[in-house]
Amino acid sequence: MSETINDNATQNLDGAPPQMPLAVNLQYTKDLSFEVPAGASIFATLRSAPQISVNIDVQANRLEEEQPVYEVALAVRAEAAEPAAEEGGKPGRTVFIAELTYAAIVTLGNAPQELVEPILLVEVPRLIFPYVRSIISDVTRDGGFPPVVLQPIDFVALWQAKRAQQFPEPAGEA
Repeated sequence: MSETINDNATQNLDGAPPQMPLAVNLQYTKDLSFEVPAGASIFATLRSAPQISVNIDVQANRLEEEQPVYEVALAVRAEAAEPAAEEGGKPGRTVFIAELTYAAIVTLGNAPQELVEPILLVEVPRLIFPYVRSIISDVTRDGGFPPVVLQPIDFVALWQAKRAQQFPEPAGEA
């Protein structure tokens, strides 16, 4: 199962520039975990919808030194907690934790070096996100709770935030 974006030497008829060569060689669930720490008692005591927090991370690693083959992993952690007993209070017990790392093995063609990082950390996650969304929804539903439906993610903003953490702007005047 391979998805390829071809690199045409000429522009398309509509004037768009040629697309970047990218082959998705395979996709797979690298790690999946679902737990209900309180066990069956949570079903008897949960009185209102839990508060759900979601954390997302993207990692890319080169697999072969001499080849442009990479593993791109999209990690999602969804944690649900009982609502606070009083407004502004601490959340109650953890209702469930769903963790998924979904990966794709991709091959880049003759991509310019400055485009490798955005392709790996923005475009590939965009391609695999629908699968991640489906798995998280299914596992929370199959765990006995309403499905968690992940909202669309701005992978450009996520990538820019990650770059800002790695290369902070120097303080001072410009």
